[in-house]
Order: sequence, then structure tokens, then C-alpha cells
Amino acid sequence: MRHIVVGTAGHIDHGKSSLVKALTGTDPDRLKEEKARGITTDLGFAHWDGPDVSISFVDAPGHERFVKNMLAGAGGIDAVLLVVAADESVMPQTREHFEICRLLRVPAGVVALTKADAADAEMIALVRAEVEELVRGSFLDGAPVVPVSARSGAGLGALRGHLAALADAAAERPADGPARLPIDRVFTMKGFGTVVTGTLASGTLAVEASAAVLPGGRVVKIRGLQVHGGRTAQSVAGQRVAANLGGIETADLARGQALVSPGGFDATRAIDARIEVLRGARPLKHGARVRVHHGTAEAIGRVALSSVLAQDGREAGQVMGEIPPGRSAYVRLRLEAPIVATRGDRMVIRAYSPPVTVGGGVVLDPAPPKGGIRTAAGRARYVALDPGDEGVIADSAARAVLRFADEAGAAGVPVAALASRAGLLRRDDRRPIDDLLRTGRLVQVGPALVGSTHLARLAEEILELAGRYHREHPLEEGMPREEARERVCGRAAAGVFERALEGLVQTGRIAVTDRIALTTHRVEAGSAEAAARDAIEARFREAGLRPPDQAALAAELGRPPSAVAAVVALLVRQRVLTRVDTLVFHETALARLKEDLRGLKAGSAGAAVPIDVAAFKARYGLTRKYAIPLLEYLDRERVTRRTGEGRVLT
Repeated sequence: MRHIVVGTAGHIDHGKSSLVKALTGTDPDRLKEEKARGITTDLGFAHWDGPDVSISFVDAPGHERFVKNMLAGAGGIDAVLLVVAADESVMPQTREHFEICRLLRVPAGVVALTKADAADAEMIALVRAEVEELVRGSFLDGAPVVPVSARSGAGLGALRGHLAALADAAAERPADGPARLPIDRVFTMKGFGTVVTGTLASGTLAVEASAAVLPGGRVVKIRGLQVHGGRTAQSVAGQRVAANLGGIETADLARGQALVSPGGFDATRAIDARIEVLRGARPLKHGARVRVHHGTAEAIGRVALSSVLAQDGREAGQVMGEIPPGRSAYVRLRLEAPIVATRGDRMVIRAYSPPVTVGGGVVLDPAPPKGGIRTAAGRARYVALDPGDEGVIADSAARAVLRFADEAGAAGVPVAALASRAGLLRRDDRRPIDDLLRTGRLVQVGPALVGSTHLARLAEEILELAGRYHREHPLEEGMPREEARERVCGRAAAGVFERALEGLVQTGRIAVTDRIALTTHRVEAGSAEAAARDAIEARFREAGLRPPDQAALAAELGRPPSAVAAVVALLVRQRVLTRVDTLVFHETALARLKEDLRGLKAGSAGAAVPIDVAAFKARYGLTRKYAIPLLEYLDRERVTRRTGEGRVLT
């Protein structure tokens, strides 16, 4: 069964709702006000199931005051049913609705000449000619134009046939990616609770699964699903869906929000886009306040103009103060309220006041970084992200992801963000990314993608840092590993530092333990630092179990205390000295101490040999300052063992 969503478009009172009712048997006017006034004010819904095809109709209001409601329905349609009354022909809202569908890149449609029973053949021929002139050169150029009568039923069969043909030709929506359901209705159903409806733009929804509501981030549970009034355990992209939600009240939901897979999408207040201004509109000025219609959402925003494109659509470096009618431009839209957008989404721009349609465009980056957009680099960035008029996002995915990774630096681009930011909603869309990984232009480090140039730059920084450390500390084996990571990769993605080190180790340029050192590094014998090290080591060796005070030793050697402390730390790492509590002893002194005590134990013929603090002090001529730390050290080394208040040799 093929699913297709068809939206009606056309002037007020041209018979859109009557035609939908005649096609489906369902009156899409659901509100009392609509029935009382005889006009559609909000979206209406109906469906028709034919052989191997299921068509959902979104009936849009035709009155100019309700165009924003029409836009909420037009964002999720696969085809348009452009309705023109045969007794009136093309009218203002016919043109505006048609332009909206063109701006949204609706791929196909059918034109219905309604009220054909109220017009003669000559009038119908004239209206047909006017319609063909309106759509010439557009997606509806060559589309079927079908005279119909909702009252008599004439032409309905032919119209259904053309609509079924549209379903056969419609592209399938991505059902294997994250779910996104732009919400167009919110209501309470007795016995069920909160219900939202919309056209599932991507992915699948399943009963008992969790979902998130964006903007807002509320996590909800899907209690039930309906498609065309029938319950289902799962709905797929392209279907009109009603979802019964648990964990949220209707007051916390509104048209314009989206029900999404948790973690699958993000809300944004800034969008980089390519937009075009309609030929009949006024110039769109830099800084203008506009209404941005995206999916079912409407957000107020301001236009920051980067550059106006040449007539052939190429970036020509034309930094201007406004976008002339009929021209396209790269812009950044700064929104007053967040929306849920992804690269490749279409949108419509309307003037703030009066709210008339002035243009529309495509999202290039729903999460742009800070930075100038009118500079040469800023303009080049738009060109790199622009998929062109064909709008095939996957074809330019590699270019976009490389750009995102380059801008992210060592922090990388989370793989999980690619569906939302890069518009890669199908598994097949990610093949360009796999090619980038295979050719080495990108490297996956944990959950992030990092540009190979950034890893190479990090490797060079590590080498430079290690070299500088060796020059400043020639007697040390290398720089502490954690210190190097903090200085080079403090803001990098987890694992990036280790990946850069791994490459340096594999090429034989770096040796890594708990310290990082160039493989060419050697401690310089005969240098002043080496002489100081030898002198310090000798003093500790001579001092035995009564090590020297480091401050006094620094004064004796004429060295700064910090330099002596650094040499002592080096000797500790080299295991020439051993730190015992706050004291430092030469390893040979500790070894002789342990050997002496073990000799006492060996001469006791197996009897317990007690040793207390007083006896220990007397035997080795020590004060309590040295005796207590040494005895505790011997406990840890299992040379002695505590027994109550005393000790015995083990």
C-alpha cells in the first residue's frame, strides 16, 4: 500500500472542501464556526483508500487571513490539488497558494477546475488557459487539468485516477531514520487523554515507545496510534498519524512543536539558508523582521543578509543591503522562538506586517557557528553547504559534513547529530560519510567524527610541546601525560588525544608511559643540571635514614628550591629516591634497612621478634620524626606487622 499526503490549495470559496468531501465522503470542515460561516478557517483532514493506494487529504483554508494555517498543512504534503473555480478562474489566493507550493518544492500535483457544471465549455477553456499560464515553467507545468463537479460527480473518477498516479510516482519518505512528526493539531479525546496529529515526515512511531516533544524536551510515552481512524501498532513516514501521548497535558503542547525520537533532533533559534524573493514582492532588506513558516511552525525572526546571488544562481560576492525581487541570497535567520529543523527542509518567508508571502528557501545549516557571514570566508561557507537547485542533500553531504567537522575542530561532530544537522535521515544517505572515513579525510573517535587535518595538527602540537618541555626540563624523561592532554586537547572529544598519540607512537616519534617524550630525547650527561642531579643524589645517599631538608640543600648547592624539588621529583620517578610520607629517602638506605631487619628475624630461630618505636629509634639513632614514617613504610612493605600497640618482624 502506497501512502501519499495531498494538500488542497486555492482561493476562498472555490470549492476545496466540497471537492474533498466528494472524493472521500468525509467533510473536512470540522469546526462549528466553519460550518456556520461556510468557509474553512483551519486545516481539515480526510482520506480515501483506493487499490494499492491510500491518500490523505489536508484541506487548507483559502481566505488570505488564514494563509498561516494553510502553511501549517502545506509543509508535509507530497502533492498539491490546486483548486480553481471554473466560473471565476485564477484569483489572488490561487497565486499565493501556488507560489507557496513552489517555494516549498512540492514535487507534483493535479489541477481541479471545480464548479464545472456552472460554466460553459468556452469558459472552462479560458480558465484552463489561464491556469496553464500560471503554472508554466513550474512543477505543475504539464500536470493534468481536470474539470470536476462536486455536486454532480462529473470528473471525480478521472481526478481519483490522476491522484493515484501521483502516489505511484511519489518518492518514499525515509522510514529508517529518526522519527519527526510536526504537530498540526492538539486535542483531548474522552477516555484517551492527550492526542496530537501530523504527517510523519521521517522514521517510525510505535506504541509503548518513548518520544520527545521539541521545543521543550519533554519525554512522553506513545500510548496509542491511529492511521486513518484505525488503530495500529506502528506508523511509518508518509502517513497521517494521530498519537495518544502519556505524561503530558494538552496545555503543554501546541501546533508547531514536533514529536521526535529521543536525541534524534534539536531545536534551533538560528538557521543558515538560501532564500529567494518572489518577483512580485518588495525587496527584502537586511535586518528585516519576518515570519518564518517551517513545517507546522511559525516563528518571528530577523534576516541577516550574507550575499545576493547572481542571476545564474552563483555566489558573486554581491554584499548588498537588500534582496531584490526575483533574486536569491544566502542569509542567516535569527528566530525569536526555537523550531525543529534539519538541513534540506523547505520554508516560506512572509512579511511581518502586513503578513504577505515574500519568498522562501532551503535550510543549509540548522546549527550554524558564530562568525561573520558577510566576509569572503562566510560567503564561501554557504557555497560549500548549498546542495544547489536540485536540493539533493545526500549528494552534497560529504561537503557539508567536512565543513561541520572542520569548524568543530578537535571537539568533532557527534555522529548522532548528523541526522538532524546534516539532514542524513536514511541509512543510504550516510554512504558519503563512509567514503570519507575509508579515505581517511574523517576519523571516527568514539561518538564523534574528527577531520584528519585536525588530528595531524594536534600531533604536531604534541611534538612541539614535548620538545619544548625537554628543553626546559632536560633531566626529566618527559612531560606528564595528563598535563599534555589538558594543554593540547582541553576541549577535544574524548579519545582524540589518545588517537593522536597512537599515531605518533606508531610512527616512532613519541614514547608514551605516564609521561610523553620524544623518542630522540636523552638526558644530557655533563650538563649543569646533570651535575646538580648527581650532587643531590649523593647527599641523599650519604644521609641514609636521616635525609636532608630540601630547603637547606638548595641553599647549600646554591640552587633555587624549585629546581631542587624538580630534581628530587625526577629521582623519585627514576626510583633512585623513594617518598615516604613527607620525607624522601635514598633507595639504597631503605634497602639496607630492610636487609638488616630481615637479618634479625633470620637469627631468631623462628621466634617472634618484637620491635617498638623506642627500640627502633635506639637501634638506628633516629628521632621520632624519621622513625614513625619509616615504621609505617615497613608495615606496608610487610617487613613489620602491627600487633596491638607494638610490632613484630614478619
